[in-house]
Amino acid sequence: MYSRALTVTLVLLLGTTLSGLDAKAIAKRHVRRDWLILPDAAAFYIYELVNNVSPKAGEILANIAQTPILLDIRNYLIQKTAAITRFAEDLQKEIESQLKKEKHKEEKEQEKQERRKQKEEQHN
Repeated sequence: MYSRALTVTLVLLLGTTLSGLDAKAIAKRHVRRDWLILPDAAAFYIYELVNNVSPKAGEILANIAQTPILLDIRNYLIQKTAAITRFAEDLQKEIESQLKKEKHKEEKEQEKQERRKQKEEQHN
């Protein structure tokens, strides 16, 4: 039972082309918008370990990972997580904008109060 669950997990993690996975590392110039970069990297390293122990098992694992249903699931997850990421980024920008507006409003109010205070001091 445990090995079956582990196999299913490995198959889901390997839902990408194994040879192209290396090129998708996180860097300043290339940032993936989906959240599967870490599982992809883990899957690649697991594949390498399995392949080193048994090339035949590695080949079987790679073939299973390339089945259309797993690729469709993986692509769906990438699309949805990318959409969530974009939404979160937009929300962050909106919050920052609102905070800046609020800060600017507070600064103007302080300046107004200081001017009133100065006028009162001049009249006294």
